[in-house]
Amino acid sequence: MNNPAIQQLTDQELLQRFKADHNSEWIGVLFDRYAVLLLGMCMKYLKNEEDARDAVQQIFLKVLSDVNNHEIQFFKAWIYQVTKNYCLMQLRSHPLKYKEEISDRTMGEMVAEPLDKKAYQEKDLLIENMEHAIQQLNPEQRTCIQLFYLDKKSYQEIADKTGYSLLQVKSYIQNGKRNLKLLLEKQQRTNH
Repeated sequence: MNNPAIQQLTDQELLQRFKADHNSEWIGVLFDRYAVLLLGMCMKYLKNEEDARDAVQQIFLKVLSDVNNHEIQFFKAWIYQVTKNYCLMQLRSHPLKYKEEISDRTMGEMVAEPLDKKAYQEKDLLIENMEHAIQQLNPEQRTCIQLFYLDKKSYQEIADKTGYSLLQVKSYIQNGKRNLKLLLEKQQRTNH
């Protein structure tokens, strides 16, 4: 499904299509959008690339089987939560393998985070605000920030890809970070 028209569909539209015809390719397109982010998240918790890749596969299967049982307003926030819970369950069910990773904090996180609507809405809002803020950056800053944080590219890789000098890349990322912080603070003030 590398059709550009399909790539233009929003998460919500892809979800609706899946619910209408149960064609798993819709979820595949959705999942591809977040696979890199999810892999990064699994790596953060499981500290092992192979386990992280396996986890992403398992999460995909879980999403396929669970997505119809939930009224999902924001797929990205929902899949973050599913991923985090999956990783914490892995840590809990393999204590010997992951003993360094299991701290009171991670276990506390799991208990302290009920899937209530308010927590979801706040998480959705945070992710939405972040995406909105990124869109407001100038194109150079936006490109460099996305490549650096979302695609985990080095300064050199970004310079090679964009044609900017290393100095420009560094400057765009620093200024972009500062502007993002200001935009997010401004949004928080208007939301309260």
